[in-house]
Formats: sequence, structure tokens, C-alpha cells
Amino acid sequence: MTITIGVLALQGAFLEHLVLLRKAAESLEEKDKFTFLEVRNRDELARCDSLIIPGGESTTISFVAAQSDLLEPLRQFVKVDRKPTWGTCAGLILLAEAANATKKGGQELIGGLDVRVNRNHFGRQIESFQASLDLKFLGASHTGFPGIFIRAPIVEKILPNVSGEQTGEQQITDTVVAPSRAARDDKAKAAMSSEVEIMATLPGRLRKAAEHGAEVSAGDEIGDIIAVRQGNVFGTSFHPELTSDIRIHAWWLQEASRALSQSSS
Repeated sequence: MTITIGVLALQGAFLEHLVLLRKAAESLEEKDKFTFLEVRNRDELARCDSLIIPGGESTTISFVAAQSDLLEPLRQFVKVDRKPTWGTCAGLILLAEAANATKKGGQELIGGLDVRVNRNHFGRQIESFQASLDLKFLGASHTGFPGIFIRAPIVEKILPNVSGEQTGEQQITDTVVAPSRAARDDKAKAAMSSEVEIMATLPGRLRKAAEHGAEVSAGDEIGDIIAVRQGNVFGTSFHPELTSDIRIHAWWLQEASRALSQSSS
């Protein structure tokens, strides 16, 4: 079975993702099972089994996707068909169900992750930085991943989820919310009923876990949330594609392959 991994190629670091995907595939035993595709329209998206939404400018990607008549097909891909989708930085913003600190007029979101993100949490581009990350989901080789943060968002809140229905988030000043799932079919709501899993936090920036909507004991603290997963949707605040480290891309290829095998069995 050949698996087609698409990279949304409307703006941002899509070429960098493609380079690391090809290198990551070469490191795997079943390297010949993957093909890679730049996605700019409905037909190309329809050919994909999995998708990456790259870092860049989330407002621009959203605008170009709307002009290309891609927003609804992307929502179908992510929230209804529930195909494996990974967003980095701007991609995380677009995959969130809510985002604050948006520009005047806001932007449209794809949704798929029951989280609210804070755009540009770490400040302007001049305040970009790199941190050594411990990413336990990578298994034995989890330490020392070079996390590059450029005008990066964080997940500031995990949203309540009741039988697949998001609650408690409203369209307010400077906050944009993805189209309600209440209007979508039962399959979409069932797919979205899984819980959000915190995959990684940034050390040295501790906040109360309760601020993120988690059920914790008094005094428990976690770092800023920089990677989350919900079902087949994965998001990272940082830019793995701007490094030479293939570990996350190799992990993602294996995860996509596993998810697609399960859905076809």
C-alpha cells in the first residue's frame, strides 16, 4: 500500500517539510511505501492520505485557502474524514478550535484540536529562540530535540469536550473560533470526542496546570504546552522542519501509516 503524505503549499515552510520527509522516509524500513505531494487545490488534497500544515503566517494561509476554495475540503479532511494531520506553528493555530490575539478581522480556522492557542505568545520575530526539548513520544531517542520558536503560539487552554461538542468558547474581541461542530454530521462529532493529550511542554516556563483546564492536584504545575494530539490530529508550536533533525518526521510517518492501517482493517 502506497501512502501519500501531502504538505499544504500555500505559504510558509512547506519545502523544508518535504526535504525532511524524504530524509525521514529513507531512514525507515518501508521507505518505498511513502510518496509526497505539494497541496494547493481540492484535487491534490483528495489524493492525500495524510497532511502537514507548515509554519508560516496563519492569516495568509487561511486567506489563500479561502481564495482557493480549500477551507471546507480541509475541514472535511481533518474533522470528518479524520485523516492524520500535523500542524507546525501556524499549522497549529489553524488546527485549533479557538485562537486569540488575532489581527483585526480575525482569520478562519480549520479546527480539529479542542484547544485555544495564543498567537505570537513569545513576542516578535526578533525574540525567536531555540530550546533543547525532551519529547518522550519519540521513545528512546527523546532528548535534545532542537526546538525552534519563531513568533510561536502556545496552547493556553484545553477546551471542554462533552460528547464531541465544544463548550464555553465564544467569538469575542481578538478571539476567533472554528465553525461549530454542532452543525456537522454525527461522524464528525464522534471523531472529535477523544481527549486532548499533552505531548510536550517547554521547561522553565511553569504555570498552574489548572489554567489549561486539566484536572490536577493543588500546586501541580506544568510548562507552557507546545505539542498536543487529539485522535489523528497533532500540533507543535515549534518548527521541526527548520532543523536537520528527522526524528519527528520519521515518527509522524510511522504514526500516519499505523492510523491508516487501522482505518482500513
